[in-house]
Amino acid sequence: MALRFSELDFPRPTRERLALRFGQVSTLLDQDRRADALTLFDTIRRDYESWSAMTDLRFSQDTTSAANKGERDYADSLTPYVTAFEVAIKRRLLDDPDQQAVGAALSPHTLELWRTDITTFDSRIADALEEEARLSGEYTALIASARLSIGGETVNLSGLAPYAESTDRATREQAERVRWEFFATNGTQLDTLFDRLVHVRADMATALGYDAYTALAYRRMRRVDYGPQDVARFREEVRTHVVPLVQRILERRRATMGWECLYSWDEPLIDPMGNPRPIGGHDVLVQQAQVMFDRMGGDLGPFYRQMREGGFLDLQNREGKAGGGFCTSFPTVGMPFIFANFNGTQHDINVFTHEMGHAYQNWKSRGLPAVDLLWPTMDAAEINSMALEFLTWPHMDLMVAQGEAERYRQMHLIGSLSFLPYGVCVDHFQHEIYAHPDMTPAQRHELWREMERRYLPWRDYGGIAHPSAGGRWQAQGHIYRSPFYYIDYALALCCALQFWQRSRVDQDRALRDYVALCERGGSAPFTDLVRQAGLTSPFQPGALEETVREAARYLNIALPGE
Repeated sequence: MALRFSELDFPRPTRERLALRFGQVSTLLDQDRRADALTLFDTIRRDYESWSAMTDLRFSQDTTSAANKGERDYADSLTPYVTAFEVAIKRRLLDDPDQQAVGAALSPHTLELWRTDITTFDSRIADALEEEARLSGEYTALIASARLSIGGETVNLSGLAPYAESTDRATREQAERVRWEFFATNGTQLDTLFDRLVHVRADMATALGYDAYTALAYRRMRRVDYGPQDVARFREEVRTHVVPLVQRILERRRATMGWECLYSWDEPLIDPMGNPRPIGGHDVLVQQAQVMFDRMGGDLGPFYRQMREGGFLDLQNREGKAGGGFCTSFPTVGMPFIFANFNGTQHDINVFTHEMGHAYQNWKSRGLPAVDLLWPTMDAAEINSMALEFLTWPHMDLMVAQGEAERYRQMHLIGSLSFLPYGVCVDHFQHEIYAHPDMTPAQRHELWREMERRYLPWRDYGGIAHPSAGGRWQAQGHIYRSPFYYIDYALALCCALQFWQRSRVDQDRALRDYVALCERGGSAPFTDLVRQAGLTSPFQPGALEETVREAARYLNIALPGE
């Protein structure tokens, strides 16, 4: 019988039950039954992660529900408690005198992850972790509460997208002004929330013996193979090679449209003819995707059919639903779930193929022997998602109106290239924020303006007060909820663009290489997975040069000096 999401039911854990189960692991270790202990430890973690994922998903599906919020708060209160047990068991196994036996039972990469994990938690920061989760949830609920009036409609922030991409310039400007009105109205609250988050995180780092939160954050992200200096070099690669190309793309757009100046509300209109839109609404797009994945061959089509028929998709935008998109999973059943907010723009195709890449990877690696390996670290996970965006290019005739597939492909490539400067801008901003946690809100806003001048020198808000004063970063939820995550998109995009280049030469080989990467899941760190896929590491000097040249040729744009 096919698995159905509506039938999933994960037992609600209690502190007493968790203590009992983790205690059984310790007892098995006392009895030198290491294999049994590891099996039980893995089972407990899968059970807890499945329940926790469902709890977070339910809250995201309806942030206005008191029951959902209460369950989310309960999960937040349990997380430090569970982490304490997990860290204690990991530490015990890492300190086991018989390391040969431990090494035989666990992969070297799992052990390296555990060595990192045990440096990120101590009971002294348990309350701080709960507070961090609570504040992050407060941000999510505040953003989801937006009710914006435009075009005779009341929409949430996701619902602004069609207006923001309108071919009518006045409509785009209105959407921009309406958007930033909401953030200006809530600016003080957003500043206060972020200030509390920064200090909670800085205090956690101090309690654990770190000089600053940045080092702790990298460990929380399980980055075992590179550090801030490597990322800083990558940011400069983007600034050197990508920023000039994006400037030329935008200048061509300005000249084509006959605008005296290109403003921030002009940037979302990537195609002067109007951004190609999905071929239909939610139901049509979901059905067309089935044809697309069937066409691509292998098990992509059958897997997607399982998700669609089993109810593992929630793609429609609605009131009270959290913004954005994500993929989560339930490791006890080996099935992922895709959450998104369709709004009738090209974004629907982008987010859908992106999250489908995450889902497919998680499903392909569901048989790996330990819960730690089911997902890669997020830098590698984003390769799986972004690469699938490009690998679906040959089938875009199914997803957009007749004759618009090539326009969509060009728009998608331009959007991807334009993202890189913004992605490193967010990352550099966060590095400076946590190096100087006592900045005032005004100083943080001025810092963002400085970062925009460095990485987005074309950005002109046309006098709209809030973003012109440096408030644009408040709309980027990752800065609040997932510090230092955002660079993962940029690192992964550097790799995904290499899949794009490979697919232009041999689509079948590119798809085979992609499937093999998905199957590896999280069995190795980021740089090893990149190497195993035959890709150039983003940390390699000049990693973006050939990609930029290929993209410029594809878009028929001359690079500086050519």
